[in-house]
Amino acid sequence: MIAAAAPTSWFPWDDVLETGLGLLRLSPAVFWAMTPREFAFSAGLVRKRTPAPERDDLQALMARFPDI
Repeated sequence: MIAAAAPTSWFPWDDVLETGLGLLRLSPAVFWAMTPREFAFSAGLVRKRTPAPERDDLQALMARFPDI
């Protein structure tokens, strides 16, 4: 009997485990308790968003580029 080959995973588990347990030095309990979003922020994978424009700036843009 020949064993079937393990399916290849599209998720980069090796990289994630290396980053979480090795680079960030998280304990396994903390690592597995994290949400994907928490992990992404911890690993620096999420870029900070630029703040929304102030009302006056938005109104000036709307006046300059009106919807037709």
